[in-house]
Amino acid sequence: MAQDPPAQDQMHYEAMAQEALRGVVKAALKRAAAPDGLPGAHHFYITFKSEAPGVSGPADLLGKYPDEMTIVLQHQYWDLAPGETFFSVTLKFGGQPKRLSVPYAAVTRFYDPSVQFLLSFEPTPVAGEVRAPAAEKAAPATDAADVDPEAANVVSLDQFRKK
Repeated sequence: MAQDPPAQDQMHYEAMAQEALRGVVKAALKRAAAPDGLPGAHHFYITFKSEAPGVSGPADLLGKYPDEMTIVLQHQYWDLAPGETFFSVTLKFGGQPKRLSVPYAAVTRFYDPSVQFLLSFEPTPVAGEVRAPAAEKAAPATDAADVDPEAANVVSLDQFRKK
């Protein structure tokens, strides 16, 4: 007797789960944007696809990281603005403040090393989006305990990747 072929997931549960978990990132950023900022020792490493639709920032900065870029939100970040579909933040790179705007769909990793909390995502294509104009960009965030505030605040998460 022949087996029936496996049912096709027409509900797209994996995509729904990814979207729900991106909501955790959004909620964490909203807490960080509150007047009290990040509580305790919490800080975030956020990795995103730098060429994803809707990502905006200085061309020279994004050009240095043509695939993925990781930013750190800890002590020195300004104008963090978590929106419904993207967040914007100002960070210092090479001692210069630069603003980045990142759609949640472009985020591939969210890591809070203070509590060893890690979320990994598949990049989500965003139909019809284009890079936001410079006027819509938000300020970049910076600093981690072991990051020089005068140096670029892009870090490698290779030590945290599964091998």
